[in-house]
Amino acid sequence: MICWSIDILKPPKQKLLYKINLHTTYIISSSFMEDLILTQDELNTINSANALKKLLTSKDFNVKKILKDIKYEEELEALQIELVKMHQWVKETRKRIAIIFEGRDAAGKGGTISRFTQHLSPRAMRVVALPKPSEIEKGQWYFQRYIKELPNEGEIVFFDRSWYNRAVVEPAMDFCTQEQYQKFMEQVPEFENMLYQDGIIVIKFWFIIDKKEQKERINDRRKNPLKQWKVSPIDEVAQKKWDTFSNYVRLMLSKTHTLYSPWILVNANNKQKARLESIRYVLSRLDYDGKDKSNVSLIYDPKTISRYEDGYSMNI
Repeated sequence: MICWSIDILKPPKQKLLYKINLHTTYIISSSFMEDLILTQDELNTINSANALKKLLTSKDFNVKKILKDIKYEEELEALQIELVKMHQWVKETRKRIAIIFEGRDAAGKGGTISRFTQHLSPRAMRVVALPKPSEIEKGQWYFQRYIKELPNEGEIVFFDRSWYNRAVVEPAMDFCTQEQYQKFMEQVPEFENMLYQDGIIVIKFWFIIDKKEQKERINDRRKNPLKQWKVSPIDEVAQKKWDTFSNYVRLMLSKTHTLYSPWILVNANNKQKARLESIRYVLSRLDYDGKDKSNVSLIYDPKTISRYEDGYSMNI
């Protein structure tokens, strides 16, 4: 049963029309049902929640999803306003912030990063997603190619995967030797301690999805022509090697979670919640100017965001 609230009529009608049509753009592109578009004249007839319900249902909209999506977009916009304020503070105070997004394939890392960066100035922000190492880089110290990507003063760097490739993907896929893996696991706490001692703020996210959700998202990638660039050889074996990946993830979390560089776990089966709560977590960590005047809650949901602790039992 859907509960209707007059609150949905509070935003300006033009804004509501825009958001509803944003939703229907996807429906139309996939099913070519042009009659689902709402016109401004139709929207002008709305004077109550019941009138809105009647109009939407007459157009065969998935009304519950529309209201959910509108609420999500409004909350995302409010949090992005806070991100802009935080980014300005980073530039003015010359802070250096590195935010690491790790997780299995199709866990939602890239989509979350795009929501973080959507309205930030590209002059003081970078997204780093390195390709596989070149022959020259293979002969270098493993961390060397990541060091040059670290944030400069007044800059935020978003790592779409990071040096932690060597902790999970590389050993699970036999892309490195066990000796290389062991050396990395010994060195990474020291490396991150040096970053901490030098004043770089590092936030490490691990996005958690279950096996069934990963399978559905990988299948969606293969079918969606707009997501073909995301398809990789690792997708083909991600499900087959699920347990192997899990073992390396558990080892990584237990060996590289420290007081100065903790792992933050994100329950990412629900993409919208994962995006909102990871943004909220970052904002909660930083004492930026104007934080006390926020129009949105900066208290993250502990059901979605949690700090790794030894003995963590969720299926990772």
